[in-house]
Amino acid sequence: MSIALPKLGLIVNPVAGLGGAVGLKGSDGESTQRQALAMGARPRAPERAIKALQRLAAIDSPFELLTCAGSMGSEEAASCGLEFTVLEGPSGLTTPRHTRDAARAMAEQGVDLLLFAGGDGTACDICEAVGDRLTVLGIPAGVKIHSGVYAISPDAAGRLAAEFVRGRSFETMAAEVMDQDEEALRKGRVSVRLHGYLHIPRHRALTQGTKSSSAVGESVAARIAAADVVRKMEAGRTYIIGPGTTTREVMAALGLAGTLVGVDVVRDSQLLVKDAGEQQILELIKGRDTAIVVTVIGGQGYLFGRGNQQISARVIREVGADNIIVVATRQKLNSLRWRGLLVDTGDDEVDAMLGGYVRIVTGTGEQALCKVGDPDLTVQVQVPIEPPGSGD
Repeated sequence: MSIALPKLGLIVNPVAGLGGAVGLKGSDGESTQRQALAMGARPRAPERAIKALQRLAAIDSPFELLTCAGSMGSEEAASCGLEFTVLEGPSGLTTPRHTRDAARAMAEQGVDLLLFAGGDGTACDICEAVGDRLTVLGIPAGVKIHSGVYAISPDAAGRLAAEFVRGRSFETMAAEVMDQDEEALRKGRVSVRLHGYLHIPRHRALTQGTKSSSAVGESVAARIAAADVVRKMEAGRTYIIGPGTTTREVMAALGLAGTLVGVDVVRDSQLLVKDAGEQQILELIKGRDTAIVVTVIGGQGYLFGRGNQQISARVIREVGADNIIVVATRQKLNSLRWRGLLVDTGDDEVDAMLGGYVRIVTGTGEQALCKVGDPDLTVQVQVPIEPPGSGD
C-alpha cells in the first residue's frame, strides 16, 4: 500500500510589494500597480517566493506540490527545480479573484499546508476563500504586513514548510488577518481593521506577531526619546527619517511636518524631501555623511522590511550599519517580550550586516541594548549607556 505524500499548495501574488520601494504605501489596484511600474518598481513577491522554495528544494523528503500557472507559482517552482502540478488558472495579468479561486481549488484538492506569497491584501483574499478549512503560512512579500499569518522572512517560511514535509507535526493556532485602508494610508491616516483569522503552524520563533498600536500614554515617552535624538544631530549630516509615530516625534522636535507613513529626508533642520522613494533617497545621500533614523514596529520587532521598503538594502549599504539610529520607548520594547528585533531587507548580506546588538534611544541619556536577528536566540536587555544630562 502506497503512503500518501505530504501535499503542499503554493500561490504567489506577483504584484505584492510592488509599491513599497517607490513610496506608494501598498500595491492594491491596477492603477497603483501601473504607477509603481512607471516609477521603476520591480516585482518583489516572485523572488521572495523563490527564496522560500529553495529550502524545500534542498531536502530529500518527497512531497507533492500544487501551484498556479505562470508568475502565480509555476515559474517560481520551476526555477528551483521542483516538480509540481499546475491547477487551471490565469497565465497573464492576475487579480484578487484569481487568488481566491486558487485558494478554493487548493482546499478542494486537500492540501495539507498552503503557502502564499503576498501582503495583507493577499491574506484577506485567502481568508475570504478558505477561512479555517486549511492550515496556511504566508511568505512575506507585501509592503505593510500587519497580519500575524506570515513567517518572519521568506527563508523562515521555507524552513517551516521543510520541517512539515520531513514529518514534523505542528500544532496550529488562529492568527489575525488585518486589513489596511491603503487610500487612507496615502493621505497620512492609519486605518486598520480585523478582517478575520487563518490557521497557521504554531512556531513562536519563525512566525511574526500582529502589528500593535502604540499604548495609551506612550506619546510622552516617545517625545522625550525623540528629543534626545534631535539633540545629538550633527550639522551638515543628512538624516533619513523612517515612518512611525515615534519617528514622527523626531520630525516634530525639528519643527518639521513630516509624513506618518512615509520616509522623509532632512539636513540642518530643513526638510529636503517629504515622502521620498528609494531612488530619491539614493540620489540625495550619494557621497554625503548620512544617518538613518528608524523605530521598532510594535508587536513585531522589525527595524527594516515592513512598511519602510524605501529604506532598501541599497540605501542601507550606502549609509552603513554604524550610522543607523534606532529610537523606541521602553513600553514598545517590553511589548516584544521574547521576540527581540528583526530585519527582512530581502538581501541576505545586508540582513547579516545588521545582525548582532543595537543600541536604542529610549529617553534622555538613556539607551537599551537589543539583539537583532537569530530568532531562536534573540534576547533583549535594557541598560543605561550614559546618565541624563551628560555630554552631547
